[in-house]
Amino acid sequence: MAKIEGFRIQNYRVLKDVTLGKLWNMQKAQPLTPMTSVIGKNGVGKSSLFDAFGFLADCLKLGVEEACDFRGRGGFERIRSQSANGPIEFEIYYKQDGNARPITYELAIDADKNGRPYVKRERLRQRRRGQSHGRPFSFLLLNEGKGIAWKGEEQGQQVDEDTAEFDLFKWLDEMGVTPQTEESRETEIIELQDNRKLGIATLGALKQHPRISVFRQFIEGWYLSYFTPDAARSLPLAGPQRHLNIHGDNLGNVVQFMEREHPKRFQSILDRIAEKIPGIDRIDTEESPDKRLLLRFNDKGFDDPFYAQQMSDGTLKVFAYLLLLEDPTPPPFICIEEPENGLYHKLLETLAVEFRTHATGRKNAPQLFITTHQPYFVDALSPEETWILEKGPDGFSNIRRASDDTTVNALVDEGLPLGSLWYSDYLDAG
Repeated sequence: MAKIEGFRIQNYRVLKDVTLGKLWNMQKAQPLTPMTSVIGKNGVGKSSLFDAFGFLADCLKLGVEEACDFRGRGGFERIRSQSANGPIEFEIYYKQDGNARPITYELAIDADKNGRPYVKRERLRQRRRGQSHGRPFSFLLLNEGKGIAWKGEEQGQQVDEDTAEFDLFKWLDEMGVTPQTEESRETEIIELQDNRKLGIATLGALKQHPRISVFRQFIEGWYLSYFTPDAARSLPLAGPQRHLNIHGDNLGNVVQFMEREHPKRFQSILDRIAEKIPGIDRIDTEESPDKRLLLRFNDKGFDDPFYAQQMSDGTLKVFAYLLLLEDPTPPPFICIEEPENGLYHKLLETLAVEFRTHATGRKNAPQLFITTHQPYFVDALSPEETWILEKGPDGFSNIRRASDDTTVNALVDEGLPLGSLWYSDYLDAG
């Protein structure tokens, strides 16, 4: 399954310029781990980091203008970093599988003369087979909705961007002129009708652009959890559903599906819940006379079941997370903000272990990205999978990996839990 090895965000709220992991021009950096956790105090930008992924996914689904207004973001000028004049930029460095050559996706979103956001630049690039050094070659290159894309799985006789990038962009501005350095059968001149839509959204639907299509499907598959226990207590219409949605209001429908299609897997979830939440004997569904679905929890000590509306926030959250992780065809990338909210503190370390087990335990395991400010959760983390987000003197966020501090590594090796070190201010800068 595809894995993000690194990413960079510029000019997004308090994230003026932050980089996590490995990029094409930072090959000595260590890639992100299967489970990555970002810790930090309140107000340092954890929610902005979480929302940056949601914003990128919304740009693909809705277009950049709608994404700027969606989920209460308030428009382009509200989400662009204060005092910033440049575009909001994203760079994602990922592998489709363990043996694939990494692909870099770059996106820049700016405002036009009327203040409306649009896609200023968009690029997908990858090194050729056998190429280990130098700038990767682009197979999609768009400037304000105009550019070129290379068809198929391999580049043709591509322009060397190290020496010809200026001429290429001059051609992009003029358009209509076929670049003489390319074989026409391998290139396609692109001019998008709407420069507020991502090029990967349009070209990713075409069979002749398989690499673009795969990347589009990768982002479309992201799962960003906006789960709320109140949503899980709703009464949806009966009917099995394969995947948990981002709000969790179809929790009962997914239970129906798992009961019917994957009974052994579902039983393993129940067994683990019973270990963590004493008393839970069985979880199933009941259909009401008006075809609504009731999620039912049976407690060993009571004859009558409890319904989701009566269960605690923590019980519903643990159940939803385990159900999400046990999805037979899980999302490639799962992002969860502050999973500790509403949970008993002694459950947090166990939950962190569950997350890591699912992120590393099988071939098609999802990659997990989690933000937290709970030391009990951090106790179960390693320095390599922990990033510390802090506010700098200028009010913008800085980020660093806990494993970059040799003292922290030594203390953890001696048996001191990482969360305890954080609680004792050993992870603070300086």
